[in-house]
Amino acid sequence: QVQLVESGGGAVQAGGSLRLSCAASGRTISPSVMGWFRQAPGKEREFVAAMNMIRHATFNYAESVKGRFTISRDIVKNTVYLQMNSLKPEDTAVYYCAAAARSSAVSVPTGYDYWGQGTQVTVSS
Repeated sequence: QVQLVESGGGAVQAGGSLRLSCAASGRTISPSVMGWFRQAPGKEREFVAAMNMIRHATFNYAESVKGRFTISRDIVKNTVYLQMNSLKPEDTAVYYCAAAARSSAVSVPTGYDYWGQGTQVTVSS
Protein backbone atom coordinates (compact mmCIF):
# COMPACT_ATOMS: atom_id res chain seq x y z
CA GLN A 1 0.00 0.00 0.00
CA VAL A 2 0.91 3.65 -0.12
CA GLN A 3 2.06 5.32 3.08
CA LEU A 4 1.89 9.10 3.35
CA VAL A 5 3.67 11.24 5.94
CA GLU A 6 3.10 14.98 6.18
CA SER A 7 5.56 17.43 7.64
CA GLY A 8 6.29 21.15 7.63
CA GLY A 9 3.41 22.39 9.73
CA GLY A 10 3.85 24.87 12.53
CA ALA A 11 2.85 28.25 13.87
CA VAL A 12 3.19 31.41 11.80
CA GLN A 13 1.85 34.94 11.89
CA ALA A 14 -0.68 36.15 9.36
CA GLY A 15 0.99 36.98 6.07
CA GLY A 16 3.70 34.40 6.57
CA SER A 17 4.48 31.26 4.61
CA LEU A 18 4.84 27.55 5.20
CA ARG A 19 5.79 24.69 2.92
CA LEU A 20 4.14 21.38 3.67
CA SER A 21 5.62 18.12 2.45
CA CYS A 22 3.98 14.77 1.90
CA ALA A 23 6.41 11.90 1.51
CA ALA A 24 5.00 8.80 -0.13
CA SER A 25 6.41 5.31 0.28
CA GLY A 26 5.40 1.97 -1.12
CA ARG A 27 4.96 1.32 -4.82
CA THR A 28 2.10 -1.13 -4.75
CA ILE A 29 0.03 1.66 -6.20
CA SER A 30 1.24 4.59 -8.24
CA PRO A 31 -1.17 7.38 -7.27
CA SER A 32 -2.96 9.02 -10.16
CA VAL A 33 -4.06 11.97 -8.05
CA MET A 34 -2.47 13.64 -5.05
CA GLY A 35 -4.43 16.09 -2.97
CA TRP A 36 -4.39 18.25 0.12
CA PHE A 37 -7.29 18.66 2.51
CA ARG A 38 -7.66 20.51 5.77
CA GLN A 39 -9.91 20.24 8.78
CA ALA A 40 -10.48 22.85 11.44
CA PRO A 41 -12.12 22.08 14.79
CA GLY A 42 -15.87 21.73 14.41
CA LYS A 43 -15.72 21.77 10.62
CA GLU A 44 -15.84 19.19 7.87
CA ARG A 45 -12.69 18.16 6.09
CA GLU A 46 -12.41 20.44 3.09
CA PHE A 47 -10.57 20.32 -0.19
CA VAL A 48 -7.53 22.54 -0.62
CA ALA A 49 -5.62 21.50 -3.74
CA ALA A 50 -4.96 18.54 -6.01
CA MET A 51 -2.96 17.52 -9.04
CA ASN A 52 -4.13 14.92 -11.55
CA MET A 53 -1.33 13.09 -13.32
CA ILE A 54 -3.61 11.28 -15.78
CA ARG A 55 -5.69 14.07 -17.25
CA HIS A 56 -2.73 15.98 -18.65
CA ALA A 57 -1.39 17.00 -15.25
CA THR A 58 -4.30 19.23 -14.35
CA PHE A 59 -4.35 21.26 -11.15
CA ASN A 60 -7.25 22.15 -8.91
CA TYR A 61 -7.50 24.65 -6.08
CA ALA A 62 -10.20 25.69 -3.67
CA GLU A 63 -11.36 29.23 -4.33
CA SER A 64 -10.26 30.25 -0.86
CA VAL A 65 -6.60 29.45 -1.58
CA LYS A 66 -6.22 30.37 -5.26
CA GLY A 67 -3.33 32.71 -5.78
CA ARG A 68 -1.88 31.90 -2.36
CA PHE A 69 -1.25 28.13 -2.31
CA THR A 70 0.62 26.05 -4.86
CA ILE A 71 0.72 22.27 -5.14
CA SER A 72 3.75 20.64 -6.71
CA ARG A 73 5.70 17.40 -6.67
CA ASP A 74 9.18 15.96 -6.86
CA ILE A 75 8.81 12.65 -8.64
CA VAL A 76 12.33 11.53 -7.72
CA LYS A 77 11.70 12.06 -4.01
CA ASN A 78 8.13 10.77 -4.20
CA THR A 79 7.07 13.91 -2.40
CA VAL A 80 4.19 16.32 -2.90
CA TYR A 81 4.39 19.87 -1.60
CA LEU A 82 1.94 22.55 -0.66
CA GLN A 83 3.48 26.01 -0.68
CA MET A 84 1.31 28.26 1.45
CA ASN A 85 1.82 32.01 1.13
CA SER A 86 -0.04 34.99 2.55
CA LEU A 87 -1.44 32.83 5.30
CA LYS A 88 -4.57 33.94 7.09
CA PRO A 89 -5.94 32.96 10.52
CA GLU A 90 -8.76 31.12 8.74
CA ASP A 91 -6.14 28.80 7.22
CA THR A 92 -5.58 27.32 10.67
CA ALA A 93 -6.33 23.60 10.50
CA VAL A 94 -4.84 20.15 10.40
CA TYR A 95 -3.64 19.57 6.86
CA TYR A 96 -3.79 16.12 5.32
CA CYS A 97 -2.32 14.80 2.12
CA ALA A 98 -4.15 12.08 0.25
CA ALA A 99 -3.59 9.78 -2.70
CA ALA A 100 -6.00 8.24 -5.18
CA ALA A 101 -5.10 5.16 -7.19
CA ARG A 102 -7.36 6.22 -10.03
CA SER A 103 -8.83 9.43 -11.28
CA SER A 104 -11.92 10.37 -9.33
CA ALA A 105 -13.71 13.33 -7.81
CA VAL A 106 -10.61 15.07 -6.51
CA SER A 107 -12.41 17.71 -4.46
CA VAL A 108 -14.07 15.31 -2.01
CA PRO A 109 -12.44 13.01 0.59
CA THR A 110 -14.23 9.94 -0.76
CA GLY A 111 -12.22 10.24 -3.96
CA TYR A 112 -9.03 9.17 -2.21
CA ASP A 113 -7.66 5.82 -1.06
CA TYR A 114 -4.79 6.74 1.25
CA TRP A 115 -4.28 9.44 3.86
CA GLY A 116 -1.45 10.84 5.90
CA GLN A 117 -1.61 11.48 9.64
CA GLY A 118 -1.97 15.22 9.27
CA THR A 119 0.17 18.19 10.24
CA GLN A 120 -1.01 21.18 12.26
CA VAL A 121 -0.90 24.65 10.77
CA THR A 122 -1.67 27.54 13.10
CA VAL A 123 -1.85 31.11 11.82
CA SER A 124 -2.07 33.89 14.37
CA SER A 125 -3.31 37.40 13.72
